[in-house]
Amino acid sequence: MPADKAPNALGVEQSGRRTVNSLCGMCAVRCPIEVEVENGRAVWIQGNSKDKAMGTSLCAKGAAGLAFEYDDQRPQQPLIRSGPRGSGQWRRASWDEALDYVAKGLKEVMDEMGGKAVALSDRGGPFPDLTKSFLKALGSPNYFNHDCTCARNVHHACRSVFGWGRKGFNYDIKNCRHIVLIGRNLLESLQVKEAKEFMDALDKGAKCTYIDVRATTTASKATRFWQIPPNTEYALNLAFIHQVLKEQLYDTQFVARWVSGLDQLRALVETYTPQWAEAQTGVPAAEIIAFVREVAADAPKVIFHPGWMVARHHQSFFTSRTSYILNVLFGAIETPGGLIIAKTPADAGKKGLKSLGAGMPAVEAPRVDGIGSKYKHWDAEPGLLHLLYPAIETGQPYPMGAYIAYRHDPLTALPDPEAQLKIFDKLKLLVAIDVNYSLTAWHADVILPESTYLERANILAGKNGPKPGLIMRDQCIAPRSDSRPAWWIFKELAARLGLGQYFPYETIEDIWRYQLEGTGVDIETLRAKGSVAFASQPIMWDRAEGLKFKTPSGKIELISEMLTKNGFESLAPFDPPPPLEPGQFRLVFGRPAVHAHGQSQNNPLLHELCPENSLWLHPEPAKALGLSDGDQVEVSSGGATVQGRLTVTPWIHPQAGFMLHGFGQSVPWKMRSFNRGMADQRLMRGLLTSYDPVGGGNNLTECVISVKKAG
Repeated sequence: MPADKAPNALGVEQSGRRTVNSLCGMCAVRCPIEVEVENGRAVWIQGNSKDKAMGTSLCAKGAAGLAFEYDDQRPQQPLIRSGPRGSGQWRRASWDEALDYVAKGLKEVMDEMGGKAVALSDRGGPFPDLTKSFLKALGSPNYFNHDCTCARNVHHACRSVFGWGRKGFNYDIKNCRHIVLIGRNLLESLQVKEAKEFMDALDKGAKCTYIDVRATTTASKATRFWQIPPNTEYALNLAFIHQVLKEQLYDTQFVARWVSGLDQLRALVETYTPQWAEAQTGVPAAEIIAFVREVAADAPKVIFHPGWMVARHHQSFFTSRTSYILNVLFGAIETPGGLIIAKTPADAGKKGLKSLGAGMPAVEAPRVDGIGSKYKHWDAEPGLLHLLYPAIETGQPYPMGAYIAYRHDPLTALPDPEAQLKIFDKLKLLVAIDVNYSLTAWHADVILPESTYLERANILAGKNGPKPGLIMRDQCIAPRSDSRPAWWIFKELAARLGLGQYFPYETIEDIWRYQLEGTGVDIETLRAKGSVAFASQPIMWDRAEGLKFKTPSGKIELISEMLTKNGFESLAPFDPPPPLEPGQFRLVFGRPAVHAHGQSQNNPLLHELCPENSLWLHPEPAKALGLSDGDQVEVSSGGATVQGRLTVTPWIHPQAGFMLHGFGQSVPWKMRSFNRGMADQRLMRGLLTSYDPVGGGNNLTECVISVKKAG
């Protein structure tokens, strides 16, 4: 097929009205949706009414999907850089020319350095089999996702306790009696199903303890809110465990049957009393003791949420690990109202999807970030993107020549974009495949515009859980501009590199049929519902004898054999944050309910709801600095400076300065969000390769800022 012949023109009748079952693409949650299409135009989006937990609900981002679709301030044709990187000098190109350009650059890198010299990062999620298989065809092990700035710490903490990663659990919030959230702002950084279940649980009498440096919308719904200093939550968890063990409030039967390391844990937390934690966090010891007893009375229907975005500081891993341990002690594993083990198709007696890379030769080269070789305590599957940068810069352990950023914007997501750009200059080829003009795309050599989530179909994906199954994103409308779906882009690149035999597909249906081989599911059934479950009822394992864990011992490991083998402690001593000078604050950040990281600030509707961010400071330090609410302030750290508006509020800890992430965008073609607000990642000078040594996640909240009134 010629590259300039659209592969995703709809092969259905475009007149009249029809409903398409698909998945939202306005954030990384990918909620199931129904899209009403009239005469080839999407006119209405709602939650998939066939999904009982979802219903027709959508969040503000999902409801703004039509505004995104019919906005022209996004990539609409391939672009090739015609001036220096980041200069904004581009020329339009046909798909043939753009793909030839990328393939030529990749071939030059592969001929000189080997296939392993090509790296790719994406947003992760349910569809990475496509990008991983593309890299496998090239002979590269260097797939990365965004998780170093998100959930690697919690993922690795989960592995160290249970043997599987964080997605190995589902949270039964709707049946929970007490949910404990440490910085997990689930009503703003939200999943619609989870948020609905949370509110329903509160309506039925469930309690919520919310712990954070600031009050959020979630805090406003909580029955208990503790506002603690930044980076001290690990101290609270240690005190919780101390009190649980001191008063023998744990589930003795569950722990005796499934848990190892209790005596060692008891010794490790002996000195971490509630009185000690009060000195670290400001939470009164009496309140800590009352809280532990209250949770024990509600057990096992309790959830200590281990976190979602846990790339915070150098002990974040231990915060998440101790949260998992608290769930274990209260017996909240594989029980209603607690943590339910996610089941696979095999647990339902079914076969899962066939990988696109199943017939490709195995990749022999080690990962460039050292995971699996130098660092054996980390999961090699998604890598750690921040460890790619030293390899590009030094050529060690081997040179890297090309980087593809697929719907991922590391210059906005990772710390210190100026340092990143200097390292990117060493690459021979930088490619962006995206639906947005991301900052990374602005500095790329080529921009390949992916079709929007309403204009494209994706490969099929599996979804593990109590009722494992399959999900589909189907194409709803034909593309409005000269864009292409990702499956076609990677297939065409493979063909130009002489690897077309690994992607012998002409249509997305060809891919779907291949993936579905042996599953017993057909395309028509998936299209009719948008998803298929392999079980009619939740699959629950027998807690007496039927639980299975993937640790070396086969048990839940409070003292991890894997960590011990690799020279790490299972519980490190609490390391208090260094003291601050007067006028200094620890920078913390978050999301509002109406934006998805740095993706949606230019959306016409969402920009109107939240056009810019501000810096939150507590009234006491603000007064000491001569600052008032609404002032324009200069925020600086490590030689970087940003300017914006000040919000003075008592609902933040005096040691913290908070701002929403994703603002201060510097791509002029995004005319609504251009230069609106402050870019927090610019202040994180020197933190690009600062990370939790056990969990691997970035130390994003170890940035110390100074604030003064703007001149």
